Parts: sequence; C-alpha cells; structure tokens
Amino acid sequence: MEKLNTVLWFDKGQAREAAEFYAATFPDSHVNSGVAAPGDYPSGQAGDEILVEFTVLGRPFQGLNGGPTFRPNEAVSFMVVTEDQAETDRYWDAIVSAGGQASDCGWCKDRWGFSWQITPRILMEALAAGGAKAERAFAAMSTMQKLDVAAIEAARRGDG
Repeated sequence: MEKLNTVLWFDKGQAREAAEFYAATFPDSHVNSGVAAPGDYPSGQAGDEILVEFTVLGRPFQGLNGGPTFRPNEAVSFMVVTEDQAETDRYWDAIVSAGGQASDCGWCKDRWGFSWQITPRILMEALAAGGAKAERAFAAMSTMQKLDVAAIEAARRGDG
C-alpha cells in the first residue's frame, strides 16, 4: 500500500462503476481489488463492497462507497494534460457523453460529480511562457468550454 493515498467518496455502490469507467477511458488505468465491509456501517451492511482500489493514468486511487453524506465539488479537480486535439476530444467527450456535464475553460464533471480539467499541453506551455503569449492564450481559453488546440495555438502566435 502507498504511504499517501487519494480516496474518492462515492454514493453507495458507485465506486466500482466509476473505477471501471475511468479504466475504460484513460490509458495506464485498471481496476484492482475490492474490500468488503467487515460489519454494518451507516449506509451499508457487512459484506457490501466498501472500498475499490483502482489506477487512473498510472496513479493509485481508492473509491469509498460511503453513501450520500458528502459530495465532490470544484475545490478538487483532476487535470489531464493532453498532447493534441484528438486526445482532448476523446477524454472530454467520454466524460461529458457518459452522463457528465460540460463547463468552461476546459473543465467538465463526470456523472459522479468529480471535476476534470482536460488541458492541452500547448495551453500550459503558453501560460508558463508569460507575457503577451500567455495573455492571448488565456483570453482564448476563457471563451471556450472544450478547449480548441488550434485556436489556442493561433492566439499564442498572435494570429487573428
């Protein structure tokens, strides 16, 4: 077991469903073992799957079937840095079309309420460069929901 673990709270019984979706959507991802509750707990019974271990993009997570008490919010998000428009489209479309919700500036939510930032590397590089390139790329990004790599590249260059 890792010394530091990221645990995501899901409503009862949804951790495995989410883990399977993430594993099917992102490379270097898979669902590991599950742990049954040894006794009854506030939103379940002994024997219910309470914990699911899974990996997303090479990072370990645990999904806790904790019940409806806590809901995710935008204070925590997962940023996936993409290499091109095809990869950006693939991840964004998978999340939004599977019951998720589009938002602004490359953000979207999956159907369990977790926030994702699907962010092309070209945007991160433009922002890190600073100055006018960063300002133009940032202004272009601010008008988008799903990010458009070609439009960000054009803004960075100062085209149009």
